[in-house]
Amino acid sequence: MMNSQAVLKFRRIGILTIFAVYIVILMGGIVRASGAGMGCPDWPTCFGQWIPPTEEAQLPANYHEIYAQRGYQNTQFNPVKTWTEYSNRLVGVSIGFLIFLTALSSRIFLKGDKTIFYLSLSSFFLVGFQGWLGSTVVASNLKPVMITIHMLLALVIVALLIYTIARSQRDFLSQINTRLLPNKFKTVLIAAMIMTLLQIGMGTQVREAVDFISQTHIERQYWREDFPVIFYIHRSFSSIILFTNAWLVWKIYQSVDKQTLLFRTGITLILLVVTAILAGVSLDRLNVPAFVQPIHLLMANLIFGAQFFLYSCLSYAATNKGFIKKSHTE
Repeated sequence: MMNSQAVLKFRRIGILTIFAVYIVILMGGIVRASGAGMGCPDWPTCFGQWIPPTEEAQLPANYHEIYAQRGYQNTQFNPVKTWTEYSNRLVGVSIGFLIFLTALSSRIFLKGDKTIFYLSLSSFFLVGFQGWLGSTVVASNLKPVMITIHMLLALVIVALLIYTIARSQRDFLSQINTRLLPNKFKTVLIAAMIMTLLQIGMGTQVREAVDFISQTHIERQYWREDFPVIFYIHRSFSSIILFTNAWLVWKIYQSVDKQTLLFRTGITLILLVVTAILAGVSLDRLNVPAFVQPIHLLMANLIFGAQFFLYSCLSYAATNKGFIKKSHTE
């Protein structure tokens, strides 16, 4: 029999790792919104130092020329931007340690469910690849396509970790009674996840357009005049996402025990959707305030995470549904 304490330890480390990934996503949004992406023009060091400087006097007098020769024109030291980017890197390093502990603690499943171990190991290698991709983003001088790929890979890592943790708790999840949920619920949930990914994809295109517009118009109140058509599609599509997720949560409210994890996840999902929409409205109406941008990005990623967790729960709860039907026929 598997050690319950070891399983609990694995779950806790895994959940902590998931939260850490979301913190990195938030930090990445802050870095981009504040324009701190090149706060550290080199990698893995920052201005050639493992601990970045706090003032320009600590840098060589000709550091502008040094980085211009490396392809980074107009490099200007800014302590706030430098330490914002460096903090982002530190959080990323913490994920490396956490994902290593997750993979290490998953060894207990080698005899019972090897898939959990291999999924944890895959997450570990993906985080390593994500770290390398981060260095490529810096080397590319923050090309929008590279930033988007970097962000989408973070989504893949989160989904993989969520599924791994859910699989490790499948005996618990199989006890959730989902008999009263409509047969089409899972199909609609899959559609909702696809919609979220499309919305995130459109959001990245809007963000890339905003980055370009910001170089043309310094004053934010003029940005909205040049927003591309994709912005209006992105804005309108949020209504469809709201109603789709509202239907899912309403069916959960009607059909599932209010004390279950499934119900609490459903309530969390609709709150995340509403928060994301409110953040989007403020970006639209308040001239794209910088502090709202990372919140909007984080909410979108959390929405997908909540949806994917619901899907994982249903995948294992469905076995319980089959068990109940079998029991009635015997």
